[in-house]
Amino acid sequence: MSAAEDVGGAPVGHAYQDLLRVARSGHSLRMEDREPWRIGRIDENYRRSAVLILFGALDDLPSRSPAHAEGVGRDLDVLLVQRAATLRSHPGQVAFPGGRLDPEDGDPHELVSVPGGRVSGAHVRAALREAEEETGLDPRGVEVLGALAPVPLPVSNHLVTPVLGWWQDVSPVDVVDHAESSLVFRVPVLDLIDPANRHYATVTRGRQTYRSPAFAVPVAGTDSQVTVWGFTGVLLDRVLTALGWAVPWDTGRVLPAPL
Repeated sequence: MSAAEDVGGAPVGHAYQDLLRVARSGHSLRMEDREPWRIGRIDENYRRSAVLILFGALDDLPSRSPAHAEGVGRDLDVLLVQRAATLRSHPGQVAFPGGRLDPEDGDPHELVSVPGGRVSGAHVRAALREAEEETGLDPRGVEVLGALAPVPLPVSNHLVTPVLGWWQDVSPVDVVDHAESSLVFRVPVLDLIDPANRHYATVTRGRQTYRSPAFAVPVAGTDSQVTVWGFTGVLLDRVLTALGWAVPWDTGRVLPAPL
Protein backbone atom coordinates (compact mmCIF):
# COMPACT_ATOMS: atom_id res chain seq x y z
CA MET A 1 0.00 0.00 0.00
CA SER A 2 1.34 3.46 -0.92
CA ALA A 3 1.77 6.39 1.44
CA ALA A 4 -1.10 8.12 -0.32
CA GLU A 5 -3.42 5.16 0.21
CA ASP A 6 -2.44 4.98 3.87
CA VAL A 7 -4.10 8.34 4.54
CA GLY A 8 -7.11 7.43 2.37
CA GLY A 9 -9.24 9.21 -0.21
CA ALA A 10 -8.78 9.78 -3.94
CA PRO A 11 -8.11 13.56 -3.70
CA VAL A 12 -5.35 13.01 -1.13
CA GLY A 13 -3.87 10.25 -3.27
CA HIS A 14 -3.84 12.58 -6.28
CA ALA A 15 -2.17 15.26 -4.17
CA TYR A 16 0.59 12.84 -3.19
CA GLN A 17 1.22 12.11 -6.87
CA ASP A 18 1.34 15.84 -7.63
CA LEU A 19 3.91 16.33 -4.87
CA LEU A 20 5.95 13.42 -6.15
CA ARG A 21 5.92 14.89 -9.66
CA VAL A 22 7.22 18.24 -8.40
CA ALA A 23 9.82 16.47 -6.24
CA ARG A 24 11.13 14.66 -9.30
CA SER A 25 11.57 17.93 -11.20
CA GLY A 26 12.43 20.04 -8.17
CA HIS A 27 15.77 21.36 -9.39
CA SER A 28 14.06 23.00 -12.37
CA LEU A 29 11.77 25.06 -10.11
CA ARG A 30 13.19 28.60 -9.95
CA MET A 31 12.23 31.18 -7.37
CA GLU A 32 12.88 34.49 -9.12
CA ASP A 33 11.34 34.19 -12.54
CA ARG A 34 8.52 36.71 -12.14
CA GLU A 35 9.24 39.50 -9.68
CA PRO A 36 12.22 40.99 -7.81
CA TRP A 37 12.18 40.06 -4.15
CA ARG A 38 15.72 39.51 -2.92
CA ILE A 39 17.50 42.38 -1.18
CA GLY A 40 21.25 42.09 -1.78
CA ARG A 41 23.40 39.08 -2.62
CA ILE A 42 25.01 36.28 -0.68
CA ASP A 43 28.82 36.20 -0.54
CA GLU A 44 31.31 33.36 -0.65
CA ASN A 45 31.02 32.82 3.12
CA TYR A 46 27.36 31.79 2.92
CA ARG A 47 25.97 29.11 5.24
CA ARG A 48 24.00 26.11 4.04
CA SER A 49 20.54 25.53 5.48
CA ALA A 50 17.36 23.60 4.74
CA VAL A 51 13.64 24.06 5.29
CA LEU A 52 10.89 21.45 5.37
CA ILE A 53 7.84 22.06 3.16
CA LEU A 54 5.54 19.51 4.75
CA PHE A 55 2.11 18.72 3.32
CA GLY A 56 -0.34 16.32 4.96
CA ALA A 57 -3.98 15.32 5.17
CA LEU A 58 -6.08 18.13 6.67
CA ASP A 59 -6.54 17.89 10.44
CA ASP A 60 -9.84 18.36 12.28
CA LEU A 61 -9.67 22.17 12.05
CA PRO A 62 -11.25 22.97 8.67
CA SER A 63 -10.53 25.79 6.26
CA ARG A 64 -12.35 29.08 6.78
CA SER A 65 -12.38 29.79 3.06
CA PRO A 66 -15.22 28.94 0.67
CA ALA A 67 -14.72 25.93 -1.57
CA HIS A 68 -13.02 27.65 -4.51
CA ALA A 69 -11.50 24.41 -5.71
CA GLU A 70 -12.52 20.81 -5.67
CA GLY A 71 -10.14 18.06 -4.63
CA VAL A 72 -6.80 18.77 -3.01
CA GLY A 73 -7.65 22.15 -1.49
CA ARG A 74 -10.25 20.61 0.79
CA ASP A 75 -8.06 17.80 1.98
CA LEU A 76 -4.52 19.09 2.64
CA ASP A 77 -2.63 21.46 4.86
CA VAL A 78 0.97 22.64 5.26
CA LEU A 79 3.03 23.15 8.42
CA LEU A 80 4.28 26.66 9.28
CA VAL A 81 5.91 28.43 12.21
CA GLN A 82 5.94 32.08 13.23
CA ARG A 83 9.32 33.21 14.44
CA ALA A 84 9.57 34.95 17.81
CA ALA A 85 9.42 38.74 17.65
CA THR A 86 12.60 38.95 19.75
CA LEU A 87 14.85 37.20 17.22
CA ARG A 88 17.53 39.23 15.45
CA SER A 89 16.93 37.54 12.09
CA HIS A 90 13.47 37.71 10.47
CA PRO A 91 11.63 38.53 13.73
CA GLY A 92 7.92 37.73 13.71
CA GLN A 93 7.94 36.35 10.18
CA VAL A 94 6.14 33.16 9.16
CA ALA A 95 8.43 30.45 7.87
CA PHE A 96 8.78 26.79 7.14
CA PRO A 97 10.53 24.81 9.87
CA GLY A 98 14.25 24.64 9.21
CA GLY A 99 17.68 26.02 9.88
CA ARG A 100 21.41 25.67 9.35
CA LEU A 101 23.24 22.47 8.59
CA ASP A 102 25.26 21.25 11.57
CA PRO A 103 28.37 19.06 11.38
CA GLU A 104 26.28 16.15 12.68
CA ASP A 105 24.16 16.35 9.50
CA GLY A 106 27.10 15.08 7.45
CA ASP A 107 28.60 16.01 4.10
CA PRO A 108 26.12 18.10 2.07
CA HIS A 109 27.49 16.59 -1.15
CA GLU A 110 26.66 12.99 -0.19
CA LEU A 111 23.40 11.88 -1.82
CA VAL A 112 20.61 9.61 -0.59
CA SER A 113 17.76 8.07 -2.55
CA VAL A 114 14.18 9.26 -1.97
CA PRO A 115 11.05 8.72 -4.11
CA GLY A 116 11.76 11.90 -6.09
CA GLY A 117 15.36 11.02 -6.90
CA ARG A 118 18.73 11.51 -5.18
CA VAL A 119 19.16 14.42 -2.78
CA SER A 120 21.64 15.66 -0.20
CA GLY A 121 21.26 13.54 2.92
CA ALA A 122 22.68 16.35 5.05
CA HIS A 123 19.96 18.74 3.92
CA VAL A 124 17.29 16.13 4.61
CA ARG A 125 18.67 15.45 8.09
CA ALA A 126 18.92 19.18 8.85
CA ALA A 127 15.35 19.89 7.72
CA LEU A 128 13.93 17.04 9.80
CA ARG A 129 16.10 17.78 12.84
CA GLU A 130 15.20 21.46 12.86
CA ALA A 131 11.51 20.70 12.32
CA GLU A 132 11.55 18.35 15.31
CA GLU A 133 13.35 20.94 17.45
CA GLU A 134 10.94 23.73 16.46
CA THR A 135 7.60 21.95 16.35
CA GLY A 136 7.98 18.65 18.19
CA LEU A 137 6.92 16.58 15.18
CA ASP A 138 8.08 12.99 14.95
CA PRO A 139 10.40 12.84 11.91
CA ARG A 140 9.70 9.11 11.56
CA GLY A 141 6.24 10.06 10.30
CA VAL A 142 7.60 12.22 7.46
CA GLU A 143 8.27 10.76 4.03
CA VAL A 144 10.85 12.93 2.26
CA LEU A 145 9.88 13.10 -1.42
CA GLY A 146 12.68 15.27 -2.80
CA ALA A 147 14.32 18.67 -2.77
CA LEU A 148 14.00 21.86 -4.78
CA ALA A 149 16.81 23.95 -6.20
CA PRO A 150 18.79 25.83 -3.50
CA VAL A 151 17.63 29.43 -3.01
CA PRO A 152 19.88 32.33 -1.92
CA LEU A 153 18.67 34.25 1.14
CA PRO A 154 20.91 37.33 1.17
CA VAL A 155 19.53 39.02 4.29
CA SER A 156 21.05 36.25 6.42
CA ASN A 157 23.68 35.06 3.89
CA HIS A 158 22.27 31.55 3.57
CA LEU A 159 21.82 29.18 0.67
CA VAL A 160 18.58 27.38 1.50
CA THR A 161 17.52 23.99 0.15
CA PRO A 162 13.74 23.40 0.37
CA VAL A 163 12.98 19.76 1.24
CA LEU A 164 9.56 18.55 0.11
CA GLY A 165 7.82 16.14 2.47
CA TRP A 166 4.61 14.15 2.92
CA TRP A 167 3.23 13.80 6.46
CA GLN A 168 2.48 10.11 6.28
CA ASP A 169 1.99 9.59 10.02
CA VAL A 170 0.88 12.87 11.59
CA SER A 171 2.13 13.69 15.10
CA PRO A 172 1.13 16.54 17.45
CA VAL A 173 2.98 19.84 16.97
CA ASP A 174 3.32 22.99 19.07
CA VAL A 175 5.88 25.62 20.03
CA VAL A 176 8.87 23.91 21.63
CA ASP A 177 10.98 26.97 22.47
CA HIS A 178 9.15 30.29 22.87
CA ALA A 179 12.45 32.12 22.48
CA GLU A 180 12.54 30.83 18.90
CA SER A 181 8.89 30.61 17.81
CA SER A 182 5.62 32.22 18.80
CA LEU A 183 3.29 29.94 16.81
CA VAL A 184 3.31 26.50 15.20
CA PHE A 185 0.28 25.90 13.02
CA ARG A 186 -1.12 24.00 10.05
CA VAL A 187 -2.72 26.03 7.25
CA PRO A 188 -5.28 24.41 4.94
CA VAL A 189 -4.24 24.61 1.31
CA LEU A 190 -7.72 25.96 0.58
CA ASP A 191 -6.94 29.03 2.71
CA LEU A 192 -3.66 29.53 0.86
CA ILE A 193 -5.19 29.40 -2.62
CA ASP A 194 -8.24 31.51 -1.71
CA PRO A 195 -7.95 34.63 -3.95
CA ALA A 196 -9.29 36.78 -1.11
CA ASN A 197 -6.16 35.90 0.88
CA ARG A 198 -3.62 36.67 -1.87
CA HIS A 199 -1.66 39.87 -2.53
CA TYR A 200 1.84 41.20 -3.11
CA ALA A 201 3.78 42.41 -0.08
CA THR A 202 6.31 45.20 -0.65
CA VAL A 203 9.43 46.47 1.11
CA THR A 204 11.09 49.74 0.07
CA ARG A 205 14.81 50.30 0.58
CA GLY A 206 15.94 53.69 -0.69
CA ARG A 207 14.65 54.08 -4.23
CA GLN A 208 14.08 50.38 -4.77
CA THR A 209 10.86 48.56 -3.93
CA TYR A 210 10.93 44.80 -3.57
CA ARG A 211 7.84 42.66 -3.63
CA SER A 212 6.91 39.07 -2.97
CA PRO A 213 3.76 36.96 -3.24
CA ALA A 214 1.92 37.01 0.09
CA PHE A 215 -0.85 35.07 1.81
CA ALA A 216 -3.01 36.54 4.60
CA VAL A 217 -4.31 33.44 6.34
CA PRO A 218 -6.20 32.67 9.55
CA VAL A 219 -4.54 30.60 12.25
CA ALA A 220 -6.71 27.55 12.93
CA GLY A 221 -8.18 27.37 16.40
CA THR A 222 -7.61 31.08 17.09
CA ASP A 223 -8.98 34.46 16.04
CA SER A 224 -5.56 35.44 14.71
CA GLN A 225 -4.41 36.06 11.15
CA VAL A 226 -0.85 36.03 9.86
CA THR A 227 0.77 37.13 6.61
CA VAL A 228 3.13 34.77 4.84
CA TRP A 229 5.46 36.80 2.64
CA GLY A 230 9.09 37.21 1.56
CA PHE A 231 11.15 34.05 1.12
CA THR A 232 8.39 31.77 2.41
CA GLY A 233 5.74 33.54 0.32
CA VAL A 234 7.81 33.05 -2.81
CA LEU A 235 8.36 29.37 -2.05
CA LEU A 236 4.66 28.78 -1.40
CA ASP A 237 3.65 30.62 -4.56
CA ARG A 238 6.08 28.65 -6.74
CA VAL A 239 5.27 25.28 -5.20
CA LEU A 240 1.49 25.72 -5.36
CA THR A 241 1.78 26.86 -8.97
CA ALA A 242 4.05 23.95 -9.92
CA LEU A 243 1.63 21.53 -8.26
CA GLY A 244 -1.24 22.92 -10.32
CA TRP A 245 -3.20 23.83 -7.20
CA ALA A 246 -3.11 27.64 -7.45
CA VAL A 247 -6.15 29.59 -8.66
CA PRO A 248 -6.19 33.06 -10.28
CA TRP A 249 -5.96 36.04 -7.91
CA ASP A 250 -5.74 39.83 -8.16
CA THR A 251 -2.05 40.47 -8.81
CA GLY A 252 -2.74 44.20 -8.74
CA ARG A 253 -3.45 44.04 -5.00
CA VAL A 254 -0.32 45.35 -3.25
CA LEU A 255 0.11 45.93 0.49
CA PRO A 256 3.14 46.88 2.64
CA ALA A 257 4.89 43.91 4.20
CA PRO A 258 4.18 43.54 7.95
CA LEU A 259 7.64 44.51 9.19
